[in-house]
Amino acid sequence: MIALTLAEVATAVGGTLHDAPDPQARITGPVVVDSRQVQPGGLFAAVRGEHADGHDFAAGAAADGAAAVLAARPVGVPAVVVDDVVDALGRLARAVVDRLRETTAVVGLTGSAGKTSTKDLIGQLLERVGPTICPTGSFNNEIGLPLTALRADASTRHLVLEMGARGKGHIAYLTGLTPPRIGVVLNVGTAHIGEFGGKAAIAEAKGELVEALPADGAAVLNADDPLVRAMASRTRARVVLFGESAEAQVRAEDVRLDASGRPSFTLITPAGSAPVTLRLYGEHHVSNALAAAAVAGEFGMSVDDTAAALGEAGALSRWRMEVVERADGVTVVNDAYNANPDSVRAALRALVSMAGTGPGRRRTWAVLGEMRELGEDSLAEHDAIGRLAVRLNVTKVVAVGGREAAWLDMGAKNEGSWGEESVLVSDAEAAIDLLRDQVRPGDVVLVKASRAAGLERVAEALLADGGAAADGAAR
Repeated sequence: MIALTLAEVATAVGGTLHDAPDPQARITGPVVVDSRQVQPGGLFAAVRGEHADGHDFAAGAAADGAAAVLAARPVGVPAVVVDDVVDALGRLARAVVDRLRETTAVVGLTGSAGKTSTKDLIGQLLERVGPTICPTGSFNNEIGLPLTALRADASTRHLVLEMGARGKGHIAYLTGLTPPRIGVVLNVGTAHIGEFGGKAAIAEAKGELVEALPADGAAVLNADDPLVRAMASRTRARVVLFGESAEAQVRAEDVRLDASGRPSFTLITPAGSAPVTLRLYGEHHVSNALAAAAVAGEFGMSVDDTAAALGEAGALSRWRMEVVERADGVTVVNDAYNANPDSVRAALRALVSMAGTGPGRRRTWAVLGEMRELGEDSLAEHDAIGRLAVRLNVTKVVAVGGREAAWLDMGAKNEGSWGEESVLVSDAEAAIDLLRDQVRPGDVVLVKASRAAGLERVAEALLADGGAAADGAAR
């Protein structure tokens, strides 16, 4: 973060100083909400969470070098006291971004699926043309986004921010904290549809990003998604379309997958074309790569440099199509960070592409848990995923959990001729026991569910059992 005095922090957030003998003492380290991450000169924000209250850790944070605490009450150490710590985090982020407005371009990104993977791609591309702040993981809410913005300083040229929403007004609030110059909307799907009430409401909320753009900014929109494309009418900014549509300025032609499920395509832009081969797995990453290429073009990257950077970019955030091969040839695809119908369909198609074709086709396993927040459509969506897995010729589905998993299993059994393509197990431990007994060398195992299901334990157990490939790295 740019260095600020305690007095400046208090003014920015509308707070008062307590137990702070020197108002000119400076915050020179990062702002954190986890006291274990405190660094000398930093600011500890004492957020009250579901299981712990940050105020209880204020003294320890100060002992570890925090210059001050952002708190809702005096805590016996130097503190800026405010009415609401989360609100104050946002105010502080806005103050920092305002100071950097002349030097730092904010890129905002939203969508129902693929946000984190695309954010990682954009960050890796923009880093080539200037210092870039882009968090690893999903720091996309009213706490994570300000924490990311507060990492920026005078040397930062690009600030890449993922923006999530669980209702109307959420993205508008986030754009108010960090006004974007470039806004990217990937898709409108069914993630959180139970909370929104329908895809039209999701589109209404996602479009708040493009409404926040300035007239000299750019709205980067998915030409292949009608609900996203329609957002062009909601922005003052110049519109850049990406996708496979012939009308997209940044598009992909000749898309194909190699034997490992990694896509290649020809990148077409107004400045020319170039071949791209991604290190990422699954055809759905083509759209993500096009969005990243469109953003890179806004910052002057040539098409050849963009193509080369896309080919070298990797998956930075954990448990998102994280592919590791065991020493015995079993491939484990850990995509267990989150799940919704769109992302599960994409993951299943990636799984079967990795299996290959013909007599040497590898056996495939889809270990699938509950997709949450689907509302009244939940059971039907789980049934449809089970049916799709069978239609794609997944060798075996392992449905993990309760009622929703039972519907997924039922969909697979009803679609299959003999009902042998699917099995229902109660929890991750039962899935691990089943896989340990039945997985054979050469099999490909996909693990995917909503985060709360905790199915990353299944992937981790399989890798611990079999050991990684000789290079020990995720591919």
